[in-house]
Amino acid sequence: MQTPAPSTAVLDELKAALGPGGWTQDPDVIAPHLTEWRNRWTGDTPILLTPRSTEEVARAVTICAREGVAITPQGGGTGLVGGQVPFGEVLLSMKKMRAVRDVTALDDAMTVEAGLTLLEAQQTATAAGRYFPLSLAAEGSATVGGVISTNAGGTQVLRYGMMRDLVLGLEAVMPNGEIFNGLKRLRKDNTGYDLKQLLIGAEGTLGVVTAATLKLFPIMRSRAVAIVGLETAAASVELLARAKAETGGGVEAFELMKRLGMELVLKNIPDTREPLDSTPDWYVLIEIASGTPGGAEAQMEALLEVAFEQGLITDAAIAQNDAQRAAFWRLREEHSAALKPEGGGWKHDVSVPISRIAEFIDEASAAVERFHPGARISVFGHVGDGNLHYDILPGVGQDIPAFIGRWKEGSQVVHDVVGTYDGSISAEHGLGRLKTEEVKRYKSRLEIETMAALRRAIDPKRIMNPAVLF
Repeated sequence: MQTPAPSTAVLDELKAALGPGGWTQDPDVIAPHLTEWRNRWTGDTPILLTPRSTEEVARAVTICAREGVAITPQGGGTGLVGGQVPFGEVLLSMKKMRAVRDVTALDDAMTVEAGLTLLEAQQTATAAGRYFPLSLAAEGSATVGGVISTNAGGTQVLRYGMMRDLVLGLEAVMPNGEIFNGLKRLRKDNTGYDLKQLLIGAEGTLGVVTAATLKLFPIMRSRAVAIVGLETAAASVELLARAKAETGGGVEAFELMKRLGMELVLKNIPDTREPLDSTPDWYVLIEIASGTPGGAEAQMEALLEVAFEQGLITDAAIAQNDAQRAAFWRLREEHSAALKPEGGGWKHDVSVPISRIAEFIDEASAAVERFHPGARISVFGHVGDGNLHYDILPGVGQDIPAFIGRWKEGSQVVHDVVGTYDGSISAEHGLGRLKTEEVKRYKSRLEIETMAALRRAIDPKRIMNPAVLF
């Protein structure tokens, strides 16, 4: 459904509704909002709205709904599939809605506005003597609303779950401009459809998230981080099972890295160093947390001792202080940035059953080699939830533009293998503009028709992020 461009009269009404400081048409101010980290898209918009309250969001959406004018909601702009980039739509940024509305330690809950960054949410929880666990590399820029809208996961999914698992309640402006007041602190509420869950992961297609009540957890009293070397990816899956058993569920992160990715981090990221005395084919970063002082350290040592005895690992290093822990995590978190100087690649955010991770890597790698001999493959990601970032780079000396030109076909090669494992072609980044058509190849007719019917019912004019989700 094609939505009309906003007329001058509509733009004037939007400006009046939000008042001074609530909008801009300055190209220099708007420009940073029109691209994304990978520089795959550069969009355009007639106006950038920056509302400061839920009521202002509602006024803007009501005007657009009446006129059938499309809106692209935007959080921190850190998404990697283009869902936040407008192409002619009104751009609605939540960056000025950053208030912490309430923190209730006894409920293990806090209510914050959508424009608060993930890092600020973590810091708010810590100040209240609690822990908000969702963490990802872009947490200094990614916003609560954006992370909710994409149902992001990050590195602690193994213990705490995706963002979907961390939201108790939501406030949102629906596509007709009405405000959904769902900011509850309840753990149990079986009174019909859970409307907040429709909005989580909807990528801004069913409304604009304006605030959320988030789950908080106790602060762990001890924490241990180690990097270990392994001969195979299969050993990492066995090691994860052993780690869960040894710690009684105390594993917070379990990150797999192939040697190629580590080499590129050491090559392209300043102030990084090889973490082990050896150079194994595979690395795993393990983080264990415990409520007992010294407990995490003891559990890590016990785990590594058993892992050495069983031949699961070939080398290991335990961080001795906060600086070393940060250095170890940096080796993992800089993987995406380290690939960028190599001239671009085919990036994939996929998930498969944990037990079949090694099989998938072997089968996908063989398929890629048949399709494009000599391509280099970097694999890293979250073994604990089966989410792998499976990235393919041109071989040394290969024609980079020609390689990039085969991206769609190459991605289909990888995604077809994902499909045979009943996996997902988008584990945590969403579909956005990048995968919204491709996913039809892997979704059933029933799934697509049901999602389309929900969208028609909630947003019949299709004004909310119209290029996303079918």
